[in-house]
Amino acid sequence: MADVDLIAGADDGQVARWLHRRLHEALAATDARVAVCLPGGSTPPPILRALAALPDAPPLDWRRISVWPGDDRAVPPSHPASNEGMLRRLLAPLGAEVARLSEREAIPHFALTWLGMGSDGHIASLFPSGDPRADDPARVRRLTPDPLPPEAPFERVTLTIPALLDSDCVLFVIRGEDKRALFQRAMAGDNDLPVARLLRAARQPVICFA
Repeated sequence: MADVDLIAGADDGQVARWLHRRLHEALAATDARVAVCLPGGSTPPPILRALAALPDAPPLDWRRISVWPGDDRAVPPSHPASNEGMLRRLLAPLGAEVARLSEREAIPHFALTWLGMGSDGHIASLFPSGDPRADDPARVRRLTPDPLPPEAPFERVTLTIPALLDSDCVLFVIRGEDKRALFQRAMAGDNDLPVARLLRAARQPVICFA
């Protein structure tokens, strides 16, 4: 089980500053490109906008950062439901390369995997009904959620638990008391939801802003 650093009460600006430090350190440690895995949903955009506008922080060389969605809906990047499209609109103007998640792409090692968590304990598009495995031999899966979320009724492509954990560090940003309580139960091993399976398999640092 991962040793999780749970940080309560952080606002978007504090999370943005943590991300800046992590990315700055990753870029400083290598001359190569750095890959990061980022989530979709409503939580990342204000944090990423704050990251791009941090005062009194050294600029990040976004041209050396490759951004990968942890999952996406089977829609074009121009569609409002596209995670790739959202990340592209926010980060491509800064110089970042935003990748398209597909079963044909070679998934890199990540300097950082940032995950959200649904109220049912799902991570990326790994839902409880799909029985995601920590020893999945695949890096990417195409699936149809069951039940299909009415707010996003689309087939999905998602990284698997092993691909998400091929990372130096895992970050969660969780909003709301109910989700925080569910995450804490997963930390304690009190459920077998996808988030708990990932935490059991994690061997790297895990940070959760909740």
